[in-house]
Amino acid sequence: MALKTLALPTAAAALLLSGVSAPAKADQLQDIMQHKELKCGTFADVPPFAAPDPKTREMVGFDVDLCKAIAKRLGVEAKITPLSVEGRVPEVKLGRVDVTIANLAYTLGRAEQIQFSDPYYLAKEMLAVKATDPGTGKDTYKGKRIAAAKGSTSELAVKLNESEPLTFQDTGSVFMAVQQNKAVGMVANTMTITKLVNDSHVSGVPMKMIQEPLLLEPIGVGMKKDEPALLAKINATLLAMDQAGEINQLWDKWLGPNTEYKMTRTDKVVPLKELKFTPIP
Repeated sequence: MALKTLALPTAAAALLLSGVSAPAKADQLQDIMQHKELKCGTFADVPPFAAPDPKTREMVGFDVDLCKAIAKRLGVEAKITPLSVEGRVPEVKLGRVDVTIANLAYTLGRAEQIQFSDPYYLAKEMLAVKATDPGTGKDTYKGKRIAAAKGSTSELAVKLNESEPLTFQDTGSVFMAVQQNKAVGMVANTMTITKLVNDSHVSGVPMKMIQEPLLLEPIGVGMKKDEPALLAKINATLLAMDQAGEINQLWDKWLGPNTEYKMTRTDKVVPLKELKFTPIP
């Protein structure tokens, strides 16, 4: 008769067998409140979102101020950790930062790795054409050659619009493609398009921005998965800040009409599930 080999109990099972309860799962929000510190990952050097101040070398920008404002409402201190663009998701996923506030757009790939707060603004991929162009909507440019940065969300937006992408390595070359009649228009994020259109009226061939976005990208706070208490708290905090006009104040300081970007925030904090948009893979 063969002897049966019994599997060794797991640590959790062993604790149960001994009558000792297994330790409860750590709660990240509780840890933040206990340590009185919110660790925020931001860009390392992407103004006006987050960059070192030339004089003080302290991190400043819209995302930095947003992190500090959230921390203040939680009653804790904000600790700013500069991250590379590529490190925004891995660092929060690994728990090295509590949240990532770094112009982080919701994508299906990122949502598999981390959870997102309700968006505090909607980034848009916008189309700019020459000011004399009679077009007024994105459908006008289906099948037409549109310039964009290679491998960017802008290039994806061109393809989704069923336009013909003409790609370059940098935004300057994309802009010149329109100026030199190599493309009828160009696509970039709202901030970039706004600045280039303004510049075109000072030097070059004047351009205009088509008001209908080619693509919407919800921008939210990134957090570790399976932390429902933290997610609920961040969502409630963003909503309260929005209703109090606090997010608009921070926006106007860094990106508003009196800055070089001349952007007006018209978005409101709404549940992500209520937004009608095409998620990027």
